[in-house]
Amino acid sequence: MRELLKREKAPMARPEKVAAVKEISERFNNSDAALLTEYRGLSVGQIAEVRQALREADADTEYKVSKNTLARIAVKDLGLDDLIDLLVGPTAIAYVKGDAAAAAKAIDDVAKRYPVLQVKGGILAGKFISAEQARDLAKLEPRETQLAKIAMMMNQPAQLTVNALAALLRDLGSMLAQIVTQKESGELPEAPAAEGAPSEEGAASSEGQESSDSTGSTDEDAATGGEDTTKETSDRLDDREKEEE
Repeated sequence: MRELLKREKAPMARPEKVAAVKEISERFNNSDAALLTEYRGLSVGQIAEVRQALREADADTEYKVSKNTLARIAVKDLGLDDLIDLLVGPTAIAYVKGDAAAAAKAIDDVAKRYPVLQVKGGILAGKFISAEQARDLAKLEPRETQLAKIAMMMNQPAQLTVNALAALLRDLGSMLAQIVTQKESGELPEAPAAEGAPSEEGAASSEGQESSDSTGSTDEDAATGGEDTTKETSDRLDDREKEEE
């Protein structure tokens, strides 16, 4: 019974804390990136300069000072456990919905004026990034510049292909025009005879040879036939003389 009473007397989470954790969770969920910074030693005016730099970078970023205990609950609920160890000391989080590289560069530029401002790490596209990776992110070109370069690289080969094809078609058209002109003027040579086709002289010679062969064959047949007839007549005369005797 006493244990039950103790449980009933246990302090309940205050609604404002629950709402604060929910707000932090929603900011993480609605952002493409989040950069955790330590602002120890910055004045209120200098923190305002960070926000101003982010606005000028057009990175669509909110820069919010967070209470570490509430932020730990939020990131743990979201499964972003890698961020828990970064939530120590005075922490402000840049929730980035736009260009993460532009936001990182804006913070880096302010940090050059106020070295006490440090980026501790963060989340980019759902993946944890270290402080060093966040600094590397600040060195990247803005998204618009990168997209422009990618578009130029994609368009350049296509343009080269079109130019090469156009040149090829021009050359082909010129060659066809020259052939037509030469054909009309009679300058274009006739096509050579196909291999194996006999010439007229060769054909006549071949026909003469065939005729000669045919004639020779007929004469031989006629001579053979005459000899056979003479022999037959002689045999008949001999037979008659024998009968008369």
